[in-house]
Amino acid sequence: MKSLSIFLLGAGLFTLALCGCTSQPSQKETGMSDSIVKVQDNPVIETIMARRSIRKYKPEAVERDKMETILNCGIHAPNGMNKQSWEVRVVDNQDFINELTEIFKKENPKAAERAGFKNMFNNAPTVAFIAYDPRYDMSQIDCGLLGANMILTAQSMGIGSCCLGGPVRFMKSPAAAGYLKKLDFSDGYELLYAIAFGYPDEAPAAKPRDTSKVKFID
Repeated sequence: MKSLSIFLLGAGLFTLALCGCTSQPSQKETGMSDSIVKVQDNPVIETIMARRSIRKYKPEAVERDKMETILNCGIHAPNGMNKQSWEVRVVDNQDFINELTEIFKKENPKAAERAGFKNMFNNAPTVAFIAYDPRYDMSQIDCGLLGANMILTAQSMGIGSCCLGGPVRFMKSPAAAGYLKKLDFSDGYELLYAIAFGYPDEAPAAKPRDTSKVKFID
């Protein structure tokens, strides 16, 4: 998931501006060189630099009209040959989330011992599940671009998010098969990852980035 998360962040720059979304003020603790982030008054860059992975959320679900904006920006991401080889299912039904969490707790009792644990999606009240089409070898990249747009759009609207891999592994287990089926993905599509969405109940500082991994080749 680490490589996917890095890819998601970089990819979202290309089309977020097309969605007409506004940004929140950027935070200064980016851990990046000043020479890299000196662009002023650019809402796309400010949104990217302000984004954090949120793991504490307020209980209210994200309003559906706002989620529709997030999803609409998502499906306007670049994708190979316009195959749009993704499917997204959004769950804000707390019964679904809580019942699935109870099964998760039975299978993973230690996970529920974490302080403040309420559900298996970092306590988020709204979760988007993204599936890919394995018949197209670039489908996972398309899904990464889709998720990047969604995450950055949410950030611009004051909505927190976190890319999730662990819950997806559980969703693919026999114990959770009934809930995976309820997501009703088309035949052949496979669940790839999930994104937690909600109003942040924390303001984490940025973690440093290793800029030495990026080079220009002459």
